[in-house]
Amino acid sequence: MLYQRSSTLFKEAENVIPGGVNSPVRAFKAVGGTPIFAKSAKGAYVYDEDDNRYIDYINSWGPMLLGHAYEPVVKAVVEKAKNGTSFGMPTEIETKIAELAVSMVPNIDKIRFVNSGTEACMSAVRLARGFTGKEKIIKFAGCYHGHSDAFLIQAGSGAVTFGSPNSPGVTQGTAKDTLLANFNDIENVKALVAANKNEIACIIIEPVAGNMGCIPPKDDFLQHLRDLCDAHNILLVFDEVMTGFRLAKGGAQELYNINADIICFGKVIGGGLPVGAFAARDEIMNHLAPLGKVYQAGTLSGNPLAMAAGLAMLTAIHTDASLYTRLAKKTEYLHKGCAEVLNKHQITHTINRKGSMISIHFAEGDVVDFKSAAKGNNDRFKAFFHGMLNQGIYIAPSAFETWFITDALSYEDLDETIRAVDTVAQTL
Repeated sequence: MLYQRSSTLFKEAENVIPGGVNSPVRAFKAVGGTPIFAKSAKGAYVYDEDDNRYIDYINSWGPMLLGHAYEPVVKAVVEKAKNGTSFGMPTEIETKIAELAVSMVPNIDKIRFVNSGTEACMSAVRLARGFTGKEKIIKFAGCYHGHSDAFLIQAGSGAVTFGSPNSPGVTQGTAKDTLLANFNDIENVKALVAANKNEIACIIIEPVAGNMGCIPPKDDFLQHLRDLCDAHNILLVFDEVMTGFRLAKGGAQELYNINADIICFGKVIGGGLPVGAFAARDEIMNHLAPLGKVYQAGTLSGNPLAMAAGLAMLTAIHTDASLYTRLAKKTEYLHKGCAEVLNKHQITHTINRKGSMISIHFAEGDVVDFKSAAKGNNDRFKAFFHGMLNQGIYIAPSAFETWFITDALSYEDLDETIRAVDTVAQTL
């Protein structure tokens, strides 16, 4: 494929935007080459500025559950825009989408809308600290909760040491309150809790990790976390920015039958527009201003265009009884097809999937945490990424990102993808 127009646009962007992009992974630094500039998208396809068509497995990093330019969402946004794009005042549609979300998700009474997943997770942790009166949090290596200071922490020298910042600009004072645990390792979490008795406000986790590739929780891991939190008066926070409304109508809570104390949303809930949210029971949410003393605010929170898009998306999900079955079957079909051709070419790999999330790890053995994900053959992934791109298949430009399946994908699209994997595997 030719990428002449994208190359030109990237050079222009580099002059006025740091790195030429407004979010780092878009720059293709992990895989090399020039990023693709999107021009349009429809259904399962995205088109670049050179008029190349790709079957899209990024789907704006998850929200396009029903496909790009989904007509009810587009119509809702256009109609709402005719009456104004922002007011900084309450609107009726905020209550409508809140009522629908609360009815769909287990164990929540109230929801507060924000503008991004980062903002949702940042606010959830502040709320947890305000509610418990404790300051420390536990997060998991490889789980991404946005770029708020408290989450940009890497491991210290031992399992129960304080974290250290892995981004300039994050202070040691912030880092000392974030403890890093290993995903799927309950004994490691217990050790952190024991070493910081009565100091931990919350444990925050992606219930199905999507930022080290797709990594589901081991059997009973989430239940063990729930039990540990109950025993030590710690709040359990599910970051469902990726999994919320994607894995089930009620998200991972419904899928695994585990109640979290605070749930963070994004992606799907905005129908493709910038929306995040966090939700909990009344006893927790009533600590938020203006009812309580935990402050959180935003001029564009509850923006009418974003609320219109989100309401249209959630309504479509809520009324489609077979949606999640269709998505799971398509993901399983893709899994089996990719595994068959990779095995045929004797390519070492592991495929993880859950619902409509899937990823190929070029690694031996089970991939259950960041350490095992990091053992993957990154050079092989780079070659695979560019090979797939040249075959018209757009996957995330990083070995540590999940693929997202959309309902707009046909089985013909899946077969085309499997054929592309077969072709590329011959060159790996």
